[in-house]
Amino acid sequence: MEQLSFFEPPGQGILLPEDLLDYHPHLFDGEESGQLLQLLIDTIDWKQEEIKMFGKVLKTPRLTAWYGDKHYTYSGIKHYPAPWTAELLAIKQRIEPIAGTHFNSVLLNYYRDASDSMAWHSDDEYELGKNPVIASVSFGQERRFDIRHKQEKGRKYAIGLGNGSLLVMKGDLQHNWEHRIAKSARAMQARINLTFRAIN
Repeated sequence: MEQLSFFEPPGQGILLPEDLLDYHPHLFDGEESGQLLQLLIDTIDWKQEEIKMFGKVLKTPRLTAWYGDKHYTYSGIKHYPAPWTAELLAIKQRIEPIAGTHFNSVLLNYYRDASDSMAWHSDDEYELGKNPVIASVSFGQERRFDIRHKQEKGRKYAIGLGNGSLLVMKGDLQHNWEHRIAKSARAMQARINLTFRAIN
């Protein structure tokens, strides 16, 4: 397995512990990833959710979908799952032996261009349990995945999540760290990210 390749800020020499993240850059080859990207864009029931922030109702800067066996609430939105598709089940079966976890649900995010993003957050909802294992699969445009410590904001790391890659988040990552996909000043093509979860 390839070691994590984090880009570190000047003067910072400590990489994020490998017991928190496990990166597999080419789990799906280029041809398969391209086919799955287009298939998911065309067949998933995408929605643009609304969230309330600072007293205003805003549309999320990306499209999302929730599939699987369990409902899930985050950002004040309760998601009821659509049934598994054959493609989502096949992806799930590919990654479960690597993650060492049986997943019962998946959140899909569709980043259409450079303006689509995900704000700083942690996946620490009660339904996920104490130290959740979350498997993040990416198809399409590589995007920068930023990580920072919740208390020590100067501890920041980033990794490019490439086409066909798998990132397994584990340990106490969701409790002590937060992550994001920022907007980009450079032009970006479509990217779909699937985060497989085990909901209690």
